[in-house]
Amino acid sequence: MQPQQPTQPPASPPPPAPTTPPTGGRGPLVAVLLVGLLLGGGGVGTAWVLTGSGESPGSSSGPAADAQGACAALAGFDPSKYTAKGDEGKVALYRWNGAVVLSEAAAAADRAYKPLADALRRASRRQQVVFEFDAQVKKDIAQSRKICADL
Repeated sequence: MQPQQPTQPPASPPPPAPTTPPTGGRGPLVAVLLVGLLLGGGGVGTAWVLTGSGESPGSSSGPAADAQGACAALAGFDPSKYTAKGDEGKVALYRWNGAVVLSEAAAAADRAYKPLADALRRASRRQQVVFEFDAQVKKDIAQSRKICADL
């Protein structure tokens, strides 16, 4: 028979971690966020006023502005760069799509811009079918550029 080992008293639980009392709640944080929001909004408003935004709504919004935007995008578009790798190709892609979409917006708001939208829509649909800027697509782009010159 083996001698019995002395029994050890059960281990006591570890002492609780000290808790820190809340210092101020969320009040100061909310106040700082509100002040930041107000200052940011004031800064944006000031910049908006100083840059002249909103002074003449007819020239900076509406169908005429959409048509002008479409024509500006089309003027900067080079079909030969559409398939280029990297940023050059992205720029061409975005300008092409921008011209098409903005012309549609202009025509939806004012039928006077329908010929521009029709020419760009034809070019876009043809390009999506043949996957290139063939002679017909280029002809429609040239027609769109002529319409832009007459605006």
